[in-house]
Amino acid sequence: MSLGKNIQYLRKQKKITQEQLAERMMVSRQTVSKWETDEAVPELNTLITLCDVFSCKLDVLVRENLTDNGEIYSEITIKTVKGFRMARYVMVTPNPEDDVNRYMDDWARQSGLLAINPDAKRIGWDFPFVSLELQYRFGLRGYVSAYILPDGFNTDCPGVEYANQADADYAVITVYDPFVAALERIPNAYKKILEYLQANGFREKPKDDVLSCFEYVYENNGRTCMDVYIHVDSVSKTDSFTNFS
Repeated sequence: MSLGKNIQYLRKQKKITQEQLAERMMVSRQTVSKWETDEAVPELNTLITLCDVFSCKLDVLVRENLTDNGEIYSEITIKTVKGFRMARYVMVTPNPEDDVNRYMDDWARQSGLLAINPDAKRIGWDFPFVSLELQYRFGLRGYVSAYILPDGFNTDCPGVEYANQADADYAVITVYDPFVAALERIPNAYKKILEYLQANGFREKPKDDVLSCFEYVYENNGRTCMDVYIHVDSVSKTDSFTNFS
């Protein structure tokens, strides 16, 4: 583990130069350069300030090898997602992702969608309207699965809700092999985007015609990938860091 490489990695993740970091830390650019090459070690108070700047915990900065994250996460980009029409369904079960994805896959076959478009894109997102009692007493969670429909597609196959999505800008990150450690890698992807957007969570009232976030899982050269999308205008922005759950 190299503290200097961690500082450099986090600085680049924040997309700031050595000069900009030096200005925020009230030191010279040469000092930042020495930190990043391990020629000098910041004092404790300076490390704490760096943690505030980078929105990370002290033990993560000084003990973990953050450069390994490059093998798990892509860089964050902003993409304009063109509007689309979707068929969706929600389930509240102990294992809603698998249950509702299986349901929507069956619907896509029965409706003829996959016959017309075998590469139809299936997306999903958490369904947040599950009471704490259902979560903690019965272990239930909610998840929505949706297929993006091609122009002109119509079917009489029941069992889904149709909805329209407007054009929207999203911050996007790719998670490689997300299910190797799903409870760590996927939430951390959301956290990274929220930090990138300088946000501390989602707005209480989302836009009616825009998804606040969604996920897309696919295979690329034999490797499972998940693209996580967060709508840039659906977050509550702040100048301070909040610990996300």
